[in-house]
Amino acid sequence: MTETRLRTWTHAFGYGIACLFIFTLAMQNLRYGFYELFYLASGMAVLTLAGAIYTIICRRHQLSAPGHLVILSGLNSGMLAALLTMNAPGISHWAMPLLVLNLLILPLRQGVGLSLLLLVPMSIILFLEQPPAEAIAITGGLFILLAVAALYIWHYDHMAQSAEDLAITDPVTGAHNARFLDETLQKEISRAIATGHCLSVIDLSIDYADEVADLHGRDQVQGLFRDMTEHLFGVIRAGDTLYTLKDSEFFLILPFTPEEGVRVIAERIRRTIAEHHWPVVGKATVSLGCTTRGSGDTRTDTLRKRAHQAMEEARRRGTDSVWFSPGETIET
Repeated sequence: MTETRLRTWTHAFGYGIACLFIFTLAMQNLRYGFYELFYLASGMAVLTLAGAIYTIICRRHQLSAPGHLVILSGLNSGMLAALLTMNAPGISHWAMPLLVLNLLILPLRQGVGLSLLLLVPMSIILFLEQPPAEAIAITGGLFILLAVAALYIWHYDHMAQSAEDLAITDPVTGAHNARFLDETLQKEISRAIATGHCLSVIDLSIDYADEVADLHGRDQVQGLFRDMTEHLFGVIRAGDTLYTLKDSEFFLILPFTPEEGVRVIAERIRRTIAEHHWPVVGKATVSLGCTTRGSGDTRTDTLRKRAHQAMEEARRRGTDSVWFSPGETIET
């Protein structure tokens, strides 16, 4: 399940449970004749129902849906206004589902901030209107609930980020892996099409990797791969991204880089690797194939295939070399 779909289901379920809970409160207050509380609960139920409908309508944009902040701000404002204008016992307990809903729907910082904007004035009102012992018990419980819920949400976000990092990062080198390459490259292609800027890529392969493995062992090849990754991170520019494809192949995405630029960068990479002294193997060289996006390049496989073919051509023409394969000229 994707992150967007998971958030859609979570938000819709949260709003639905809150709507059902608040509607039940409304019916109970209507039954006992507390009409002010009935109208308040009815209004809050309508807002939570609107939140559920908004979630379904914007289900494709749940990672950046600003309407949730507006809806929850309205719920929290209504709760605070009720505390100021109504003298109803137990109404402060209605804040509990609101605090959980704030943290469940909104990003953690926004959820905590909105919850504090509710709890701080509420605490002042309770200490002014209630006996100190009762006010301390209520506000203490609400703050504890906020802290526990916030800690749980933070823990979940941390685990989700760690799982994502493990999914897109090579555990040996720390570079992004092939699984993340196509997604990023497609975004860069779309951005290049929209802005008209150049986009170049480099396919880089370690020469004689199989011979090195036979001579020094597979573990030494992985060590060379890891050391070369660290070296490449020091050579490439800020904004360029590095990916590992196999045990001896890298891929670089270079946004805003024309043909002349990628030629210079590829030659610099080749030269610095050839001049570097590597542990165990001593000297190592690479073959690099590079290309720049042309007018017909709208898919990742086109660029990747052409860069790989250029790398193979560089290897055929002699190791420790660079070959550029041009794409179609971009019409302006």
